[in-house]
Amino acid sequence: MSKLRDVSDLYTYFEPERILIIFGSRVASYNPFPNFNFTGPLRPVYPLSPRRIVPPDIPRPDYAEDGIPRSEVKALGSPPKILTVEQQESMRIVCRLAREVLDIAASAIRPGITTDDLDAIVHEETIKRDAYPSPLNYRNFPKSLCTSVNEVICHGIPDQRKLEEGDIINLDVSVYYKGYHADLNETYPVGKVSEESQKLMQTARQCLDAAIAICKPGTLFRDLGKVIEPTAKAQGCSVVRSYTGHGINDLFHPAPTILHYAKNKSVGTMRPGMCFTIEPMINLGTWEDDHWPDNWTCVTVDGKRSAQFEETLLITETGVEVLTAGKPREDLP
Repeated sequence: MSKLRDVSDLYTYFEPERILIIFGSRVASYNPFPNFNFTGPLRPVYPLSPRRIVPPDIPRPDYAEDGIPRSEVKALGSPPKILTVEQQESMRIVCRLAREVLDIAASAIRPGITTDDLDAIVHEETIKRDAYPSPLNYRNFPKSLCTSVNEVICHGIPDQRKLEEGDIINLDVSVYYKGYHADLNETYPVGKVSEESQKLMQTARQCLDAAIAICKPGTLFRDLGKVIEPTAKAQGCSVVRSYTGHGINDLFHPAPTILHYAKNKSVGTMRPGMCFTIEPMINLGTWEDDHWPDNWTCVTVDGKRSAQFEETLLITETGVEVLTAGKPREDLP
């Protein structure tokens, strides 16, 4: 190895997590992609903290060790699963746990806290409940929580960046407990935010609520986009097309695939016993997206802000049950 000119040269030779293990807090924060053409003002702040440990006695999904969701891959092409009464109760339990974890993490949001700090909270609260944080090592995702700040649409990786007054942040929490997954997310203000950001969050919540309102046996999955997109457009916003809602049960992302925009080609009809997520991503600008070189962080192509809300839903004989429902938020009238 040639002589190091400064700390940034370490990243030429070592993985960020390894550097943090060796040097600890003495390593300066660093943008790992200095030559990347970012679409907005947000930048990653490395090094990432080491992978957090899950106690060996906690049951884990099949991808926990090597990142490959084999059961999910095997199920590709299968129709949406109809859950038994017992399976539905298992989903209720895990969804309640996931809501608890999200609410605890959300209560810690403030200027100055890092997204890695929030990841630590989610991780500890999850394993405290004898559950596994579903994102951890799913297709090699390095953290237990997705944190999407400002122009990040989804799948932001928690790092050393401190939240700032006026930011908005989405916390996407997923939990695996006794063989079943739960998935939900919400977008929150950091301190006082602009009227534009407040309106964006309200619109994203309204889009999800409009979709939930039409969920019942017999509803076509493709019709969800018919109510989501007009709700967004009425407020001058757009609906992301590259990411979808999904089934959820003993698998993290099985059928059905749920598109959130109008005139989509989602297939299938809602039936009692089906469990799935709806999670529209709503942008202030265009719906188009870009990705950071970490292969996970999805951002708006124009650098404008994005917001999202997600719930896990169960279709019943008479309508829909929101398994991850929380208390109404005062900041979202």
